[in-house]
Amino acid sequence: MADAERKAQQLMAEAERKLTSSKGFFGSLFGGSTKVDEAVDLYLQAANKFKMAKKWGSAGHAFTELANLHQKAGSRLDAATNFVEAGNCYKKTDPNESVNSLLKAIEIYTDMGKFTVAAKHHQTIGEIYESEVADIEKSIQHYEQASDYFKGEESNSSANKCMLKVAMFAAQMENYEKAITIYEQVAASSLESSLLKYSAKEYMFRSALCHLCKDSTDAGIAMQKYEDMYPAFQDSREYKLLKALITHIEDQNVDAFTDTVKEYDSISRLDQWYTTMLLRIKKKISVDDLC
Repeated sequence: MADAERKAQQLMAEAERKLTSSKGFFGSLFGGSTKVDEAVDLYLQAANKFKMAKKWGSAGHAFTELANLHQKAGSRLDAATNFVEAGNCYKKTDPNESVNSLLKAIEIYTDMGKFTVAAKHHQTIGEIYESEVADIEKSIQHYEQASDYFKGEESNSSANKCMLKVAMFAAQMENYEKAITIYEQVAASSLESSLLKYSAKEYMFRSALCHLCKDSTDAGIAMQKYEDMYPAFQDSREYKLLKALITHIEDQNVDAFTDTVKEYDSISRLDQWYTTMLLRIKKKISVDDLC
């Protein structure tokens, strides 16, 4: 690996010498463009050598230099491709630099009208802010932008996938109205597809839990609406759980609420998001009881 890194550094130095010589008076008269082409090839070799050595920051820098050369030459697609390569390398060591590289690629792709590709990279940035940087607000912004571009290109399934992320974060941030709106929209969209309609119950379940975090009466009204939208929802375990929880909330019976959730969890394991919402609902019962 040390040999690969050393070779990559030599290739970078050679590429820089080629570019320096191409800028002189005689270089511009005699083979300046050839030297730039040679530099492009050297940067690409260097980038791949750095990848072999797992020197991700250096690989990202080499791909960035390569992208900048393509951009100056007017090769926009090649520039965007190499900015993405740089972003992929930086993602392993420097998430913020990865975002910067991907944003440069996105700018080129949107200028070229390649909105589906741009959407995918916004989605990647959303994932970086979600898992690497822990900046949920920025993550939401990029998931929403990705969804908007996907919708514009009629990629509704991908658009919904991004918006479900937004709904999940909105609920975590106690912006229940926004989460409910998204879950209901995605549920309605799913019901239009014979392949996706069975997933509608999950989104109705999530939406109803958001309602319960606000008010059990609103949740009951929402449940009636979901029954009308999707009659099969009434046969699901999620529906029966919700009905039981609403009863326990109205009775202010914390123990029964806890037992019902435990019984459901023993069969259908609840993830962290569900657990968080249910604990908030349970806490409301306790507070109401004290009042």
